[in-house]
Amino acid sequence: MKNTQYIKRKLEDQIIKYIETPEIIAIIGARQCGKTTLLSHIYNRINANESGNFISFEDQHILNMFESDINGFIQLYVKSKKYLFIDEFQYAKHGGKKLKYIFDLHKIKIFISGSSAIDLSVNAVKFLVGRIFVFELHPLSFEEFLSYKDPKYLHIVEDLRDKFKKNLSVNVGEDIHSMLLKYYDEFAIYGGYPRVVIADSFDEKKEILRNIYNTYFLREVRDILGLVDDYKLSKLIKALALQIGNLIEYKELSILSEYTYPTLKKYLNFLEKTFICSFVRPYYKNKRTEIVKNPKIYFFDTGLRNIILDDFRGFDDRPDSGALLENAVFQELIKIGGKVNFWRTKSGFEIDFIIILENRKEVALEVKKHFDKINSILINNFKKTYPEIQNVFVYRKKEKKMINQEGSFYPIYSV
Repeated sequence: MKNTQYIKRKLEDQIIKYIETPEIIAIIGARQCGKTTLLSHIYNRINANESGNFISFEDQHILNMFESDINGFIQLYVKSKKYLFIDEFQYAKHGGKKLKYIFDLHKIKIFISGSSAIDLSVNAVKFLVGRIFVFELHPLSFEEFLSYKDPKYLHIVEDLRDKFKKNLSVNVGEDIHSMLLKYYDEFAIYGGYPRVVIADSFDEKKEILRNIYNTYFLREVRDILGLVDDYKLSKLIKALALQIGNLIEYKELSILSEYTYPTLKKYLNFLEKTFICSFVRPYYKNKRTEIVKNPKIYFFDTGLRNIILDDFRGFDDRPDSGALLENAVFQELIKIGGKVNFWRTKSGFEIDFIIILENRKEVALEVKKHFDKINSILINNFKKTYPEIQNVFVYRKKEKKMINQEGSFYPIYSV
């Protein structure tokens, strides 16, 4: 296996730590987010060529043998080997049960990849409790994006993100901020799918995103759900794309999509499990005054969201720029890991995100295009309710004068 072009993924080093442990390693994530490339790179990195096999269940012959002749499969691909890598594991209908059989009888390190959390939970995890470590691979983070686009700036962003996690003050010069913002805007508008990032032109990026979205309907929607007439789901996804950063209104979505409430809930769960949308739950301590049920909607990748609406205008030219920027921050927060919530009162006060930093302290994170857009009444209201939570602001455009506001300030690419 050879990788023709590889952007180093942070997840790689996390997985390498578990090379010598007995557990099966599973990598799940959206289609075309880089799972096969990562898996093959790990295969090459540990020099598994002589002591392992790399196979894909897209190969119908191999898949048929696995499903109908497991002992023949073991004889050919498992026996006397130290490693077994299986790409596109989701195609195996009873994969988990058969993988358990191999794991229990043969001392071999197994790596698998799957294109959705639904596939893995149905076909593997229920049989492999205590035998498997599951890792999620998302589209590229901004750091990974920058490592390909212009690595000389990478150490600056790494330092900023380290300071953000530790809640330390930062200072970025105007020239560096301008250049990093140019890259961040491209990343936020076109997203982090690897093939999109390496594309030479914006037209090519759009075409690749269109292909990713169409493939999602051909593979995930029809393979898993068995939907042939999928126009309702398409309407639902478009409605969600128009509502990023907003509270989910189930009745409105039910009318727009023509789904009943139970069916709507089912498909919203499906969209989350197949890495299209994510639903952020509210943070609350007082049910009487705070929102406690309805989540907010974000997309796992802003480029995919923008191809759904066919809108790739720059931040200064689009009416949804604030919501898009908020979604871009969200997609970075989930790559960091940890819990992400939002806070909103029934009277309308809202904090974009409540997160936990490295020091285990909760912070209230507000995403702003400009410093002068900060609502002091909102912040003061929040501080009265949660005086122990630090206010943190991330901004896209840096003003010449800092406003007199309690809290920490970071450029948008610090998250």
